[in-house]
Amino acid sequence: MTGNGHRDYLRIATEEAFAPPEVISEWRGLLERGDIDPGFASLWGFFLTTRAERPQNVVARLQDLGERRLSDMDFTGIDKQIISLTAPGTQIFDTDRATGIATLANDQLADACRAHPDRFAGLTAVAPQDPDAAAKEIERGVTQLGFNGVIINSHTHGEYLDNQKFWPILEAAEAQDVPIYLHPNTPSRGLIGPIVEQRLDGAIYGFAVETGLHLLRMIVAGVFDRFPRLRLVVGHLGEALPFWLYRLDYMYASRVSGRGGQSVELLPSEYLKRNVWITTSGMAWEPAIQFTRQVLGGDRVMYAMDYPYEFEADEVRTHDELALTAGERRELFQGIAERVFKLDTAAAKG
Repeated sequence: MTGNGHRDYLRIATEEAFAPPEVISEWRGLLERGDIDPGFASLWGFFLTTRAERPQNVVARLQDLGERRLSDMDFTGIDKQIISLTAPGTQIFDTDRATGIATLANDQLADACRAHPDRFAGLTAVAPQDPDAAAKEIERGVTQLGFNGVIINSHTHGEYLDNQKFWPILEAAEAQDVPIYLHPNTPSRGLIGPIVEQRLDGAIYGFAVETGLHLLRMIVAGVFDRFPRLRLVVGHLGEALPFWLYRLDYMYASRVSGRGGQSVELLPSEYLKRNVWITTSGMAWEPAIQFTRQVLGGDRVMYAMDYPYEFEADEVRTHDELALTAGERRELFQGIAERVFKLDTAAAKG
């Protein structure tokens, strides 16, 4: 365990990715066979076929749940990672293969968390293609593997969690009292056309479009009325939605609900402030962090790095140097994550 120096808080990074070697191999096979989702082909075609140093390093680091990851954490001063299966995870496969991939990934991640309980925590991967099996895997993840939440990599073959066929997953997360991390995926086939044409489909823009849309669909479809205790975590400072709060509320109240759209109990901003927590993954920019804290509340925003896609010591220092009180800084890095993910950080503090 790296020492905390003068700090009286832990740096807990809450959106940190991995992928078992078997999953990387399966993705290579999909690329070789062709006729696949265009977003997957664009994103993972880059990472798995480009010989440049950065994509190769990302792929290597994704597969490591041991010394290299721990060394990188020490280098950047991260005390604990909350680790989850990277996009698209299971959600690019057919149902049977997806279920097997989820089990394999969860077993490997659980082994790593048991080996390094003070450094790693995990989120349960599921195959939304089989919602009932996914619900059972959430229960196994919490009760047997000791995981602290669920990872959903946005759409599953172009379908979203507002579709009631996926609601057993939401029921299970609510019943187990664990959050769902709604992580980006590349835009679905119906959304990606003009985005991918100009290579805007990944982290530069497409991720935010896809995941912000997904969350907004859930809000206006009444998901959080049906599951009022459901907790969602969204990265990248809320995938742009906090910056649209005024317009979202105004237009929903004046147009969407008034022209036959689904009527929900609250305004969009009220669900974001009740059911959703935001992380700073990939957004080490003080004006945006402070704005998001201002409009959603300081108790809604917590730290994430987005390792290994983002791996910069300077961005950790940016967060350290935010214009916050000592108590606010501790909450950003540690306190909120402890409560939302129900983390036991006693070992890390020792």
